[in-house]
Amino acid sequence: MTDRAPVTFETANDTSDVSEKYLLPLARLLTSSLFIWDGLLQLRNPAGTALYFARVHVPVPDLAIWISIAVHLIGGLALLLGFRTRWAAALLALICLGTAFGVHLPEGDAENMIHFYKNLVMTGGFMYVITHGAGGMSIDKATAL
Repeated sequence: MTDRAPVTFETANDTSDVSEKYLLPLARLLTSSLFIWDGLLQLRNPAGTALYFARVHVPVPDLAIWISIAVHLIGGLALLLGFRTRWAAALLALICLGTAFGVHLPEGDAENMIHFYKNLVMTGGFMYVITHGAGGMSIDKATAL
């Protein structure tokens, strides 16, 4: 016999409320930080990033860099703030899938496979955001009231 109280519907709801209020915003912060940081790095050295894009066969690298910067910064900031969160998550998931299969999947490159799987894992996380929304502390939540 244990001294623990049984889990009831009420305690399960309390846990769900905490997750909604604090864990989802924390997850948005952690996930968005990668995209915001990467967008800022690209913005600091667009010529160098365009050279990298050319090396990994991204079409029209001199244009693609500016699209990449905009997507990383706008998508990352939207996710961070919880603004149109599901759309931002969908956009970033598409970027992750495109990058995973288009850049990080060269055959025989074990180190690059880490980045491939990282992008797949982030896509999975974005699927949760698409399903569950922004959670607490978000513009989406504030405007829904």
